[in-house]
Amino acid sequence: MNIKNLNDLKKFTDEIRSQAGYKDPIAFAIGRSIKGKSAKTISVNYAVVNMNENYGSAAVLSWAIEKNGIKIDNSGSEFVAPINSAITADALNVFDFLLDECEGDKHKNVQNLLVVDEILNDGEMENDVEFVVTFLYSDDAPKSVEAVYLKLYLLSLNKAEIRSLNLNGAFGLLPNLAWDSDGNPHELDNLRENEIWLKMKGWYPNIVSVDKFPRYLNHIIPSDNTRILDSAKVRMGAVLAPGTTVMPGASYINFNSGTTGSVMVEGRISSSVSVGDGSDVGGGASILGVLSGTNGNPISVGKRCLLGANSVTGVPLGDDCIIDAGIAILEGTKIYISDKEALEKVNPGFKFDKEIYKALELANLNGIHYRQNSQTGQITASISKRAIKLNADLH
Repeated sequence: MNIKNLNDLKKFTDEIRSQAGYKDPIAFAIGRSIKGKSAKTISVNYAVVNMNENYGSAAVLSWAIEKNGIKIDNSGSEFVAPINSAITADALNVFDFLLDECEGDKHKNVQNLLVVDEILNDGEMENDVEFVVTFLYSDDAPKSVEAVYLKLYLLSLNKAEIRSLNLNGAFGLLPNLAWDSDGNPHELDNLRENEIWLKMKGWYPNIVSVDKFPRYLNHIIPSDNTRILDSAKVRMGAVLAPGTTVMPGASYINFNSGTTGSVMVEGRISSSVSVGDGSDVGGGASILGVLSGTNGNPISVGKRCLLGANSVTGVPLGDDCIIDAGIAILEGTKIYISDKEALEKVNPGFKFDKEIYKALELANLNGIHYRQNSQTGQITASISKRAIKLNADLH
Protein backbone atom coordinates (compact mmCIF):
# COMPACT_ATOMS: atom_id res chain seq x y z
CA MET A 1 0.00 0.00 0.00
CA ASN A 2 1.56 3.27 -1.11
CA ILE A 3 -1.04 5.98 -0.57
CA LYS A 4 0.70 9.28 0.16
CA ASN A 5 -1.89 11.96 -0.52
CA LEU A 6 -5.54 12.67 -1.27
CA ASN A 7 -5.07 12.07 -5.00
CA ASP A 8 -3.70 8.59 -4.31
CA LEU A 9 -6.58 7.95 -1.93
CA LYS A 10 -9.15 9.05 -4.51
CA LYS A 11 -7.63 6.74 -7.13
CA PHE A 12 -7.74 3.86 -4.67
CA THR A 13 -11.35 4.44 -3.62
CA ASP A 14 -12.48 5.10 -7.20
CA GLU A 15 -11.08 1.70 -8.18
CA ILE A 16 -13.04 0.04 -5.39
CA ARG A 17 -16.26 1.88 -6.26
CA SER A 18 -15.94 1.05 -9.96
CA GLN A 19 -15.70 -2.70 -9.37
CA ALA A 20 -18.56 -4.82 -10.63
CA GLY A 21 -21.13 -5.38 -7.94
CA TYR A 22 -19.95 -2.58 -5.66
CA LYS A 23 -22.65 -0.26 -4.37
CA ASP A 24 -22.31 3.01 -2.46
CA PRO A 25 -24.31 2.94 0.78
CA ILE A 26 -26.84 5.69 1.39
CA ALA A 27 -25.76 5.64 5.04
CA PHE A 28 -23.13 3.90 7.15
CA ALA A 29 -21.54 4.03 10.58
CA ILE A 30 -19.25 2.09 12.91
CA GLY A 31 -21.11 1.12 16.07
CA ARG A 32 -20.55 -0.29 19.54
CA SER A 33 -23.04 -3.13 19.65
CA ILE A 34 -24.24 -4.42 23.02
CA LYS A 35 -25.25 -8.08 23.05
CA GLY A 36 -27.83 -9.84 25.16
CA LYS A 37 -27.74 -13.33 26.66
CA SER A 38 -28.67 -14.84 23.31
CA ALA A 39 -25.70 -13.02 21.70
CA LYS A 40 -28.16 -10.91 19.71
CA THR A 41 -27.73 -7.13 19.55
CA ILE A 42 -29.94 -5.26 21.99
CA SER A 43 -28.66 -1.69 21.45
CA VAL A 44 -26.02 0.22 19.48
CA ASN A 45 -24.02 3.40 20.00
CA TYR A 46 -22.81 5.24 16.90
CA ALA A 47 -20.34 8.10 17.25
CA VAL A 48 -19.93 9.16 13.60
CA VAL A 49 -22.89 8.75 11.24
CA ASN A 50 -22.78 9.30 7.49
CA MET A 51 -25.65 9.84 5.04
CA ASN A 52 -25.10 10.46 1.34
CA GLU A 53 -21.50 11.47 2.06
CA ASN A 54 -17.97 10.15 2.66
CA TYR A 55 -18.23 7.43 0.01
CA GLY A 56 -14.45 7.04 0.05
CA SER A 57 -14.46 6.05 3.73
CA ALA A 58 -17.23 3.54 3.03
CA ALA A 59 -15.19 2.10 0.18
CA VAL A 60 -12.08 1.69 2.37
CA LEU A 61 -14.13 -0.01 5.08
CA SER A 62 -15.73 -2.34 2.55
CA TRP A 63 -12.31 -3.18 1.07
CA ALA A 64 -10.79 -3.90 4.51
CA ILE A 65 -13.72 -6.08 5.51
CA GLU A 66 -13.58 -8.20 2.36
CA LYS A 67 -9.77 -8.38 2.54
CA ASN A 68 -10.26 -10.14 5.87
CA GLY A 69 -12.59 -12.80 4.57
CA ILE A 70 -16.05 -11.29 5.04
CA LYS A 71 -18.07 -11.05 1.84
CA ILE A 72 -20.30 -7.98 1.80
CA ASP A 73 -23.78 -8.69 0.49
CA ASN A 74 -25.24 -5.47 -0.88
CA SER A 75 -28.07 -7.15 -2.73
CA GLY A 76 -30.43 -6.26 0.11
CA SER A 77 -31.20 -3.00 1.85
CA GLU A 78 -28.63 -3.40 4.64
CA PHE A 79 -25.54 -5.29 5.76
CA VAL A 80 -23.89 -5.51 9.17
CA ALA A 81 -20.31 -6.74 9.53
CA PRO A 82 -18.20 -7.27 12.66
CA ILE A 83 -15.06 -5.16 13.02
CA ASN A 84 -11.83 -6.70 14.35
CA SER A 85 -8.30 -5.41 14.81
CA ALA A 86 -7.16 -6.79 11.44
CA ILE A 87 -9.86 -4.79 9.67
CA THR A 88 -9.07 -1.58 11.54
CA ALA A 89 -5.34 -2.05 10.87
CA ASP A 90 -5.87 -2.46 7.12
CA ALA A 91 -8.20 0.53 6.94
CA LEU A 92 -5.87 2.74 8.98
CA ASN A 93 -2.97 1.72 6.75
CA VAL A 94 -4.84 3.31 3.85
CA PHE A 95 -5.41 6.49 5.85
CA ASP A 96 -1.91 6.59 7.33
CA PHE A 97 -0.95 9.88 5.65
CA LEU A 98 -3.93 11.59 7.30
CA LEU A 99 -3.39 10.44 10.89
CA ASP A 100 -1.55 13.57 12.00
CA GLU A 101 -4.51 15.69 10.87
CA CYS A 102 -7.16 13.70 12.75
CA GLU A 103 -8.45 16.14 15.32
CA GLY A 104 -11.48 18.34 15.83
CA ASP A 105 -13.84 18.10 12.87
CA LYS A 106 -11.26 16.69 10.47
CA HIS A 107 -11.56 13.10 9.25
CA LYS A 108 -14.15 11.97 11.81
CA ASN A 109 -14.45 8.47 10.33
CA VAL A 110 -10.70 7.97 10.64
CA GLN A 111 -10.82 9.25 14.23
CA ASN A 112 -13.50 6.66 14.92
CA LEU A 113 -11.34 3.91 13.45
CA LEU A 114 -8.38 5.00 15.59
CA VAL A 115 -10.40 4.77 18.80
CA VAL A 116 -11.90 1.39 17.88
CA ASP A 117 -8.46 0.08 16.95
CA GLU A 118 -7.06 1.20 20.30
CA ILE A 119 -9.89 -0.48 22.23
CA LEU A 120 -9.59 -3.71 20.23
CA ASN A 121 -5.84 -3.88 20.90
CA ASP A 122 -5.81 -3.01 24.60
CA GLY A 123 -7.37 -6.38 25.51
CA GLU A 124 -10.11 -4.87 27.67
CA MET A 125 -13.17 -5.48 25.51
CA GLU A 126 -16.31 -6.37 27.48
CA ASN A 127 -17.72 -9.81 26.76
CA ASP A 128 -21.10 -8.42 25.71
CA VAL A 129 -19.70 -5.79 23.32
CA GLU A 130 -18.81 -6.05 19.64
CA PHE A 131 -17.82 -3.40 17.13
CA VAL A 132 -19.73 -3.48 13.86
CA VAL A 133 -20.15 -1.43 10.72
CA THR A 134 -23.68 -0.99 9.42
CA PHE A 135 -24.30 -0.20 5.76
CA LEU A 136 -27.70 0.91 4.44
CA TYR A 137 -28.05 0.47 0.69
CA SER A 138 -31.69 1.53 0.37
CA ASP A 139 -34.38 2.90 2.63
CA ASP A 140 -36.47 -0.22 3.07
CA ALA A 141 -38.03 -1.37 6.32
CA PRO A 142 -35.16 -2.18 8.71
CA LYS A 143 -34.26 -5.82 9.28
CA SER A 144 -31.89 -5.51 12.23
CA VAL A 145 -31.47 -3.65 15.51
CA GLU A 146 -28.33 -2.08 14.05
CA ALA A 147 -30.29 -0.63 11.13
CA VAL A 148 -33.06 0.70 13.39
CA TYR A 149 -30.54 2.49 15.59
CA LEU A 150 -28.72 3.93 12.58
CA LYS A 151 -31.98 5.39 11.28
CA LEU A 152 -32.82 6.80 14.72
CA TYR A 153 -29.40 8.46 14.77
CA LEU A 154 -29.92 9.90 11.28
CA LEU A 155 -33.12 11.53 12.51
CA SER A 156 -31.83 12.80 15.83
CA LEU A 157 -28.64 14.15 14.27
CA ASN A 158 -30.77 16.12 11.78
CA LYS A 159 -29.32 14.21 8.83
CA ALA A 160 -32.80 13.05 7.82
CA GLU A 161 -36.08 14.92 7.98
CA ILE A 162 -39.07 13.87 10.06
CA ARG A 163 -41.06 11.11 8.33
CA SER A 164 -38.38 10.73 5.64
CA LEU A 165 -37.08 7.29 6.68
CA ASN A 166 -38.79 3.90 6.56
CA LEU A 167 -39.12 2.63 10.15
CA ASN A 168 -41.82 0.05 9.50
CA GLY A 169 -41.38 -2.88 11.85
CA ALA A 170 -38.92 -1.11 14.15
CA PHE A 171 -40.99 -1.92 17.24
CA GLY A 172 -40.88 -5.62 16.47
CA LEU A 173 -37.09 -5.58 16.08
CA LEU A 174 -36.22 -3.69 19.26
CA PRO A 175 -36.34 -5.62 22.55
CA ASN A 176 -38.06 -4.13 25.58
CA LEU A 177 -35.24 -3.19 27.94
CA ALA A 178 -34.65 -1.68 31.37
CA TRP A 179 -32.51 1.45 31.04
CA ASP A 180 -30.42 2.61 33.99
CA SER A 181 -29.43 6.13 34.99
CA ASP A 182 -26.19 5.81 33.00
CA GLY A 183 -28.09 4.93 29.82
CA ASN A 184 -27.06 1.26 29.91
CA PRO A 185 -29.58 -1.37 28.72
CA HIS A 186 -30.50 -4.42 30.82
CA GLU A 187 -32.51 -7.40 29.67
CA LEU A 188 -35.54 -7.90 31.88
CA ASP A 189 -35.02 -11.68 32.06
CA ASN A 190 -31.43 -11.15 33.15
CA LEU A 191 -32.54 -8.82 35.95
CA ARG A 192 -35.12 -11.37 37.11
CA GLU A 193 -32.66 -14.26 37.08
CA ASN A 194 -30.01 -12.32 39.00
CA GLU A 195 -32.28 -10.23 41.22
CA ILE A 196 -31.25 -11.82 44.52
CA TRP A 197 -27.53 -11.66 43.77
CA LEU A 198 -27.66 -8.09 42.43
CA LYS A 199 -29.70 -6.78 45.36
CA MET A 200 -27.75 -8.57 48.08
CA LYS A 201 -24.48 -7.32 46.56
CA GLY A 202 -25.88 -3.81 46.33
CA TRP A 203 -25.32 -3.81 42.59
CA TYR A 204 -28.91 -3.58 41.41
CA PRO A 205 -28.96 -0.82 38.74
CA ASN A 206 -30.91 2.40 39.12
CA ILE A 207 -33.58 1.78 36.48
CA VAL A 208 -35.16 4.97 35.12
CA SER A 209 -37.30 3.53 32.32
CA VAL A 210 -38.44 0.34 30.61
CA ASP A 211 -38.84 0.90 26.88
CA LYS A 212 -37.81 -0.31 23.45
CA PHE A 213 -36.23 3.09 22.75
CA PRO A 214 -33.50 4.78 24.77
CA ARG A 215 -33.63 8.44 25.70
CA TYR A 216 -32.41 11.06 23.24
CA LEU A 217 -29.82 12.49 25.63
CA ASN A 218 -28.21 9.07 26.20
CA HIS A 219 -27.07 9.13 22.56
CA ILE A 220 -27.19 12.69 21.20
CA ILE A 221 -25.33 15.88 22.10
CA PRO A 222 -27.81 18.69 21.31
CA SER A 223 -26.99 22.08 19.83
CA ASP A 224 -25.66 24.73 22.20
CA ASN A 225 -28.93 26.69 22.08
CA THR A 226 -31.17 23.66 22.63
CA ARG A 227 -32.54 22.92 26.10
CA ILE A 228 -34.08 19.71 27.41
CA LEU A 229 -35.00 20.12 31.05
CA ASP A 230 -35.91 16.46 31.67
CA SER A 231 -34.23 13.61 29.80
CA ALA A 232 -37.39 11.50 30.02
CA LYS A 233 -39.24 13.94 27.78
CA VAL A 234 -37.46 13.16 24.49
CA ARG A 235 -37.21 9.70 22.93
CA MET A 236 -34.30 8.63 20.74
CA GLY A 237 -35.21 9.23 17.11
CA ALA A 238 -36.78 12.62 17.82
CA VAL A 239 -35.68 15.54 15.64
CA LEU A 240 -34.85 18.73 17.55
CA ALA A 241 -33.90 21.78 15.52
CA PRO A 242 -31.43 24.19 17.15
CA GLY A 243 -33.16 26.58 19.53
CA THR A 244 -35.81 24.09 20.68
CA THR A 245 -36.69 24.18 24.37
CA VAL A 246 -38.38 21.19 25.99
CA MET A 247 -39.82 22.03 29.39
CA PRO A 248 -40.58 19.48 32.14
CA GLY A 249 -44.10 18.52 33.13
CA ALA A 250 -46.49 17.48 30.36
CA SER A 251 -44.03 17.86 27.48
CA TYR A 252 -42.95 14.90 25.34
CA ILE A 253 -41.43 14.35 21.88
CA ASN A 254 -41.70 10.89 20.34
CA PHE A 255 -39.40 9.27 17.79
CA ASN A 256 -39.77 10.31 14.13
CA SER A 257 -41.30 13.62 15.20
CA GLY A 258 -40.07 16.97 16.42
CA THR A 259 -39.27 20.53 15.43
CA THR A 260 -37.97 22.28 12.33
CA GLY A 261 -36.99 25.52 14.05
CA SER A 262 -36.89 27.30 17.39
CA VAL A 263 -39.92 25.91 19.26
CA MET A 264 -41.12 26.04 22.86
CA VAL A 265 -42.45 22.61 23.85
CA GLU A 266 -44.60 22.26 26.95
CA GLY A 267 -47.02 19.72 25.48
CA ARG A 268 -47.01 16.44 23.57
CA ILE A 269 -45.59 16.02 20.07
CA SER A 270 -46.63 12.53 19.00
CA SER A 271 -44.86 10.32 16.48
CA SER A 272 -44.80 11.69 12.90
CA VAL A 273 -45.65 15.26 14.00
CA SER A 274 -43.62 18.21 12.72
CA VAL A 275 -43.72 21.63 14.42
CA GLY A 276 -42.46 24.75 12.64
CA ASP A 277 -40.15 27.57 13.67
CA GLY A 278 -41.41 30.08 16.22
CA SER A 279 -44.31 27.95 17.42
CA ASP A 280 -45.32 27.33 21.03
CA VAL A 281 -46.88 24.04 22.15
CA GLY A 282 -48.50 25.14 25.40
CA GLY A 283 -48.63 23.30 28.69
CA GLY A 284 -50.45 19.99 28.34
CA ALA A 285 -51.34 20.64 24.69
CA SER A 286 -51.46 17.52 22.53
CA ILE A 287 -50.73 17.10 18.82
CA LEU A 288 -52.16 13.76 17.75
CA GLY A 289 -49.97 11.23 15.97
CA VAL A 290 -50.85 8.80 13.20
CA LEU A 291 -51.99 6.19 15.74
CA SER A 292 -54.04 8.52 17.92
CA GLY A 293 -56.99 9.89 16.00
CA THR A 294 -55.79 11.30 12.69
CA ASN A 295 -56.82 8.35 10.49
CA GLY A 296 -53.16 7.79 9.69
CA ASN A 297 -52.65 11.32 8.36
CA PRO A 298 -49.42 12.84 9.73
CA ILE A 299 -49.75 16.33 11.19
CA SER A 300 -47.58 19.36 10.56
CA VAL A 301 -47.90 22.55 12.59
CA GLY A 302 -46.71 25.63 10.71
CA LYS A 303 -44.55 28.54 11.79
CA ARG A 304 -45.47 30.96 14.61
CA CYS A 305 -48.42 28.91 15.82
CA LEU A 306 -49.71 28.81 19.39
CA LEU A 307 -51.40 25.79 20.91
CA GLY A 308 -53.00 26.93 24.16
CA ALA A 309 -52.73 24.98 27.38
CA ASN A 310 -54.50 21.60 27.24
CA SER A 311 -55.63 22.13 23.65
CA VAL A 312 -55.69 19.29 21.12
CA THR A 313 -55.20 19.29 17.37
CA GLY A 314 -55.81 16.37 15.08
CA VAL A 315 -55.49 18.34 11.83
CA PRO A 316 -52.48 20.05 10.19
CA LEU A 317 -52.12 23.78 10.83
CA GLY A 318 -50.68 26.40 8.50
CA ASP A 319 -48.64 29.38 9.69
CA ASP A 320 -49.74 31.90 12.36
CA CYS A 321 -52.57 29.76 13.74
CA ILE A 322 -53.90 29.78 17.30
CA ILE A 323 -55.91 27.17 19.16
CA ASP A 324 -57.30 28.54 22.39
CA ALA A 325 -56.70 26.74 25.67
CA GLY A 326 -58.79 23.65 26.30
CA ILE A 327 -60.19 23.34 22.75
CA ALA A 328 -60.03 20.10 20.74
CA ILE A 329 -59.82 20.55 16.96
CA LEU A 330 -60.32 17.10 15.45
CA GLU A 331 -60.92 16.06 11.84
CA GLY A 332 -64.69 15.98 12.21
CA THR A 333 -65.07 19.03 14.48
CA LYS A 334 -67.64 21.46 13.03
CA ILE A 335 -66.15 24.93 12.66
CA TYR A 336 -68.18 28.12 12.09
CA ILE A 337 -66.36 30.62 9.85
CA SER A 338 -66.77 34.08 11.36
CA ASP A 339 -64.33 36.13 9.27
CA LYS A 340 -64.39 34.89 5.66
CA GLU A 341 -62.89 37.89 3.87
CA ALA A 342 -59.91 38.26 6.19
CA LEU A 343 -59.18 34.52 6.09
CA GLU A 344 -59.35 34.51 2.28
CA LYS A 345 -56.76 37.31 2.16
CA VAL A 346 -54.19 35.20 4.04
CA ASN A 347 -55.17 32.08 2.11
CA PRO A 348 -55.26 33.15 -1.56
CA GLY A 349 -56.89 30.56 -3.73
CA PHE A 350 -59.18 29.23 -0.98
CA LYS A 351 -62.81 30.34 -1.26
CA PHE A 352 -64.99 30.15 1.82
CA ASP A 353 -68.35 29.37 0.24
CA LYS A 354 -70.16 28.04 3.29
CA GLU A 355 -70.48 28.94 6.94
CA ILE A 356 -69.63 25.64 8.59
CA TYR A 357 -66.70 23.35 7.72
CA LYS A 358 -65.26 20.23 9.17
CA ALA A 359 -61.83 20.98 10.64
CA LEU A 360 -60.16 18.62 8.15
CA GLU A 361 -61.40 20.87 5.32
CA LEU A 362 -59.40 23.73 6.86
CA ALA A 363 -56.19 21.72 7.12
CA ASN A 364 -52.97 23.65 6.40
CA LEU A 365 -54.71 27.02 6.08
CA ASN A 366 -52.87 30.02 7.54
CA GLY A 367 -53.84 32.60 10.12
CA ILE A 368 -56.79 30.79 11.72
CA HIS A 369 -57.68 31.47 15.33
CA TYR A 370 -59.82 28.67 16.72
CA ARG A 371 -62.08 29.80 19.56
CA GLN A 372 -65.06 28.44 21.47
CA ASN A 373 -68.11 30.59 22.09
CA SER A 374 -68.53 30.54 25.87
CA GLN A 375 -72.31 30.87 25.62
CA THR A 376 -73.16 28.45 22.80
CA GLY A 377 -70.14 26.13 22.86
CA GLN A 378 -69.71 26.59 19.10
CA ILE A 379 -66.15 26.36 17.73
CA THR A 380 -65.36 29.32 15.49
CA ALA A 381 -62.56 30.21 13.06
CA SER A 382 -61.56 33.86 12.80
CA ILE A 383 -58.48 35.70 11.61
CA SER A 384 -55.46 35.51 13.91
CA LYS A 385 -54.72 39.17 14.50
CA ARG A 386 -51.23 38.70 15.80
CA ALA A 387 -48.19 36.71 14.74
CA ILE A 388 -47.01 34.51 17.58
CA LYS A 389 -43.47 35.41 18.55
CA LEU A 390 -41.62 33.52 21.24
CA ASN A 391 -40.11 35.59 24.01
CA ALA A 392 -36.42 35.77 23.12
CA ASP A 393 -35.57 35.80 26.83
CA LEU A 394 -36.87 32.26 27.14
CA HIS A 395 -34.41 30.83 24.59
